[in-house]
Amino acid sequence: MDTTKIAALALDYNTDREHLIMPEYGRHVQSMIEYCQTLTDRDHRTKVATSIVDIIGNLNPKLRDNPDYRHKLWDHLFVLSNFSLDVDSPYPILTKEKLSKRPDLVGYPKKSRTHRYYGNVLQAMIKTVSEMESSKEKDLMEFDIANQMKRAYLSWNKDNVDDSIIFSELKILSAGKLGNIDTPLTVAKGVKSQNAPLNTKSRKKKKPQFKRKANFSSRSKS
Repeated sequence: MDTTKIAALALDYNTDREHLIMPEYGRHVQSMIEYCQTLTDRDHRTKVATSIVDIIGNLNPKLRDNPDYRHKLWDHLFVLSNFSLDVDSPYPILTKEKLSKRPDLVGYPKKSRTHRYYGNVLQAMIKTVSEMESSKEKDLMEFDIANQMKRAYLSWNKDNVDDSIIFSELKILSAGKLGNIDTPLTVAKGVKSQNAPLNTKSRKKKKPQFKRKANFSSRSKS
């Protein structure tokens, strides 16, 4: 076969082409950016880059839900150009150093390591109520908090707890401002959580499905 015919039958596979930086945008967008980089006029190059941003915005409509989606599209444009596109961007130009820079550590709130079974929300309520001025409403809220503490205690620790233990721990968590309650608490049992430890969940004995048959020798004697 003639060599010209063999060349005509050669197929162009994507695996033989240049690697795509962001495959989700396709090879046509990559080609448009490569064409934009060849333009010598800066104003013309910026107009073409703006048109490409509109095109990749249509290809990625999910970004429109974000308030700064245009900024993200321009960042994608610079990533697709391998950070070598020189245009007038309406946003700060993304560089390779900025993209590879590690973000600052997020400051997590410091939580108490004691009395975890009460939860952070309940401890925040104790702090809020302890700073309130003395009133009937404060007394009612203090009583409700103590009931909730007992409910949480029974859910994660034991099957029974004396009210004095709940009042003493309420004093500890409130720095002595709460816990002076004489009325017995109304909670009798806790609410079993799906995340509670296994040893706190009630285990029922399974009844045998079939009765054991009598021994044949005992039948023969009878």
